[in-house]
Amino acid sequence: MSLPRLAPALVSAATADFRIACVLVALVSLEAASFTAAQSQAVQPRAEQEPITPIPAAPAQDPRRVALGEQLFQDWRLSHDNTRRCLTCHDTRTNGASANAHDTTPKGEPIPLNTLTIFNAALSFRLNWEGNFRSLEREVEHGIGSPDLMGSSVEEVVGKLLADPDIVKRFREAYGRGPDHDNLLDAIAVFERSLTTPGSRFDRWLQGDAGAITAEELSGYQLFKSLGCISCHQGMNVGGNLFERHGIFHPLGSPEPEQVRVPSLRNVATTPSYFHDGSAATLSEAVKAMGFAQLDRVLTDEQTAAIVSFLKTLTGTYKGAPVTSGVVAPHAAAAP
Repeated sequence: MSLPRLAPALVSAATADFRIACVLVALVSLEAASFTAAQSQAVQPRAEQEPITPIPAAPAQDPRRVALGEQLFQDWRLSHDNTRRCLTCHDTRTNGASANAHDTTPKGEPIPLNTLTIFNAALSFRLNWEGNFRSLEREVEHGIGSPDLMGSSVEEVVGKLLADPDIVKRFREAYGRGPDHDNLLDAIAVFERSLTTPGSRFDRWLQGDAGAITAEELSGYQLFKSLGCISCHQGMNVGGNLFERHGIFHPLGSPEPEQVRVPSLRNVATTPSYFHDGSAATLSEAVKAMGFAQLDRVLTDEQTAAIVSFLKTLTGTYKGAPVTSGVVAPHAAAAP
């Protein structure tokens, strides 16, 4: 066979091989693109698509003021008789509250309203059950002065602190002056603004970690939304951003106050008892009662369990450790 006759056959074979190679490259590229898309979908943040958003990073604050506020939060001198402190009922070592249905006054009488957690309080638009404080500073001032809580006054506390050279030095380092009315309240409020609990499994799911919650927990969240619970419990604090009347369809706990600031559900699995009057001992009991009183729905045990499983994913971390349930204390008083 002559060389001129062989050349077209070689060209034809080479062309066929080239086409096959192109097809193989295209298939590999398509598969790689599909895998990349699947990966992208798995880690795609959901925060913009959901009515609940992750807890943001705590605001940058002077660490000297945060540390001073934390020291004051644990200082017995904030009470008139030096027998209680903020930590007594807002225990940041556990759930930011207490495990008591009702904490007590200095006289040992029960406080009508259940103690709310101090964790993430700064993310709520109003403070305490009645929502009658707009700032942490005003709530701190009320707590110090209330005869049912600390039974003291800011002026009395400042007088005690001025007699302590070490604490005066710390105030001067943080504020450039010794303790007074304004910087006492500011220091405690600055510390309380640092008490956020990011890192919950649900927040990780919102941020794109598809494996952070189970199928049952996701089903519970979908049920939470479809039943209408989400209408009051949404936003970064899963509540805390509006007022609502309790007992819309059926009575829910004590009748007063008729309207409450909706509580946050962050860390809710760690903060029994529940409701403004502490009348629900368990989270399952609270979910069933809410469904009946607020939605006129009788939830099945399966529905209740699914919602509870979702609510447990809202437990965050403080100082790198998960928030835990409180311990029942025999003597305590707490800001409502």
